[in-house]
Amino acid sequence: MVTLDLRRLRFLREFEERGTLAAVAAALGYSPSTVSQQLTLLEKEVGAALLVKAGRGVRLTDAGQLLARHARVLLAAAETAEADLAALGGDIRGTVRAGGLQSAARRLLVPALARMTVDHPRVRMEIFELELEQSLPGLRLGAVDLVIGDEYDGHPRPRPAGLRFTVLLEEPIKVVLPAAHPLARPGGAVAVAALRSDVWTASAEGTGHHAMVVGTCRSLGGYEPDLRHRSSDADVQLELVRAGAAVALMPPLALPAGDPAVAIRDVAEAALGRRLVAVTRDIPPAPALTALLTAVTDQVRGLDPVRAE
Repeated sequence: MVTLDLRRLRFLREFEERGTLAAVAAALGYSPSTVSQQLTLLEKEVGAALLVKAGRGVRLTDAGQLLARHARVLLAAAETAEADLAALGGDIRGTVRAGGLQSAARRLLVPALARMTVDHPRVRMEIFELELEQSLPGLRLGAVDLVIGDEYDGHPRPRPAGLRFTVLLEEPIKVVLPAAHPLARPGGAVAVAALRSDVWTASAEGTGHHAMVVGTCRSLGGYEPDLRHRSSDADVQLELVRAGAAVALMPPLALPAGDPAVAIRDVAEAALGRRLVAVTRDIPPAPALTALLTAVTDQVRGLDPVRAE
């Protein structure tokens, strides 16, 4: 009779998702040799080769692929059982790992953490800043419990199996200009087409924000933006605007209220929008995660909107 070690099955599941021993080691905080040793022990437990050399690395054998598929089911069942037991006991405790883009971490996750500290002191909260693209593997594997990401009109996110996407907030995209910009007249909407000659700032290439800025300039303005400055830190983008070094397209959640150095204007050609989405695994959440989701939702309801000036 084969006895399967759930911890070693997680190593196998991580390898299936990430593809290299080094990537598994980095994700789990072990050395590559430790990861290799754990997978070797798993091979001995099941009596079959799970990995085979492929070039300079290794890949899953047919047996490895089969066991990895079963590992998904077993690990998900164990997580569900833990959540059910916690709910049955009525005691909200445990660890919740939550991440998100900068504006969501600052405006939603940190205030929610403060509330959790008071309401549920036995819950250990871990918060990190990360784009959705970087977070999905860890979320699918259970290393992360909640990710708050975004998606823009015309740029929908993929919906991988096993994940649940819940819209938290819908907000318009604004043109953000230096206060001294010629088009920063009070109350006037600004055409993206009129910013053809301006220098732009956006998030890093490969992010939804970067794709939105480039796509908007192409579709509404008919040009490739002079995108010289890239930062996934909204505050860095705002500093570039304040310095008169760039213009931007940004959502209200990332914007300050009443900053005299910047002008926030509506987009003239079309209504552009962004949605903040909470992404979790598609299984019953543990009570601690449910409590955090409630705190985040309440924080969204209490947000003060930033309007065009």
